[in-house]
Amino acid sequence: MSVIILLIGASILVAGGFLVAFIWSVKHGQYEDDYTPGVRMLFDDQKASNHPTTSTKTKK
Repeated sequence: MSVIILLIGASILVAGGFLVAFIWSVKHGQYEDDYTPGVRMLFDDQKASNHPTTSTKTKK
């Protein structure tokens, strides 16, 4: 019987930890963008053309 009380206490502690983490993430803006993830797969990836390319040719 004491094991059940211990497990209930541990589960309440874990659930409280998840609740605190969820409230912290909501307050810090983790769930503000709810539109972009649904349409992200529709956009084409752009190639990184702004980065300088390294040449394998050596200058003489």
